[in-house]
Amino acid sequence: MKESNIHIITEQFYQLAKLANKLEKTPRRFGTDEPLTGTEIHLLELIGDNDECLSVTDLSRLLGITKGAVSQNLKRVENKGLIFKEEDPENLSRLIVRLTFKGKTAYFAHKHWHETMDGGFKEYFLGLNQDKLDFLIEFMNKVDNFMKKAMQ
Repeated sequence: MKESNIHIITEQFYQLAKLANKLEKTPRRFGTDEPLTGTEIHLLELIGDNDECLSVTDLSRLLGITKGAVSQNLKRVENKGLIFKEEDPENLSRLIVRLTFKGKTAYFAHKHWHETMDGGFKEYFLGLNQDKLDFLIEFMNKVDNFMKKAMQ
């Protein structure tokens, strides 16, 4: 491979990373009157995907962040009317987080957004032969490992 090709690939990768970061940070309205950050909508997604039976501790473990950080994020979405907390009927000392009607609206709108956005990738990937798919999987694993190592 030519040095210029390596430079093009590296530069395009960094541009994609910056775009992904910008996309994550750009607030969007998911069927709600207030825009939601990527952190907020992905918190709602995690709650909705887990049958609305998660506690702060569960969310902390699944997200890999502190309970304090989870509590701060929950407070923001609670103030927007997207979640509420209630006693776990099986353990009265535990609070579980549930989506409000407005929270469910955002959850399903976000799911639809992903179906629309991810659909193009899916069609493209379905058209690739197995060797190309294997290469992409290997490449993505290398990038993942590189990023994790760089964060240490």
